[in-house]
Amino acid sequence: MKNSMKDSGAKLTPGTIIKPRAGWQFIDFRELKEYRDLLFSLALRDVKVMYAQTIMGFSWAVLQPLVQIILFTIIFGKVARVNTDGIPYVLFSSVALIPWNYISQTMTQSTQSLVTGQHLLGKIYFPRLIFPLMPVFSKLINFGISLLIVLSIMLYYRVYPTTNMLFLPLFLIMMMLVPASIGLWFSTLAIRFRDVQHLLPFSIQLLMYTAPIIYSASSIPAKYRFIYSLNPVVGIIEGFRACLLGTPIPWPYIWPGIIVGIILFISGAFYFRRMERIVVDVI
Repeated sequence: MKNSMKDSGAKLTPGTIIKPRAGWQFIDFRELKEYRDLLFSLALRDVKVMYAQTIMGFSWAVLQPLVQIILFTIIFGKVARVNTDGIPYVLFSSVALIPWNYISQTMTQSTQSLVTGQHLLGKIYFPRLIFPLMPVFSKLINFGISLLIVLSIMLYYRVYPTTNMLFLPLFLIMMMLVPASIGLWFSTLAIRFRDVQHLLPFSIQLLMYTAPIIYSASSIPAKYRFIYSLNPVVGIIEGFRACLLGTPIPWPYIWPGIIVGIILFISGAFYFRRMERIVVDVI
């Protein structure tokens, strides 16, 4: 057998066998770095697909937050007259809506990422972590456009940046970390339990009304404020308001949420790595 292979000139080519790792593993950042081009390519594709074959194109990225800001200002600012601690309601609501829209949209798409991308899972190997992380980057374009709208409103009201802007990167990181954490947890659950896609819209709506988007966090009774601040979205929104509008940064609302967000991300990363080896079999 060996002689016949030698005589025929046959050669054995080395191959790579990819096996799932057993046990609990954290994110392999080195592997993720190797596939960063794929991550950014899929994120860019997601943006293009979102506005493909639409008449208005990227104009929707401007129109949607603008209409939302106008409606909130009329309903809660003019009709309900919600207390805003002296801040014009259009500023009060718009500064909260831009991080919230990013969080809610990213959370929804990240949770459904493995289900919608199942046609790629069994064909080639790449880190499955790319799927829940893809919306975290693709939605930054919409966020940037919305931020420009808010900066224009600030300019109209002659509200200028203060030294609080130095802390804005912290809240940007938290804004990306929270939906990424939820995506890591629920994307794997969504392929096993399709109830997640029905539970998610209700959960997002509940989260919206328990975050200080419509109202001020100062309206929460003092005895409940610590429990309230455990919601990481609270600290993100209050942090954005303080950074952009120059109000004092309410650290008691922020630190508990940061700690909870970090715990969610670390635990979600371990859980996702634990479950990704059975994703293809289950889906």
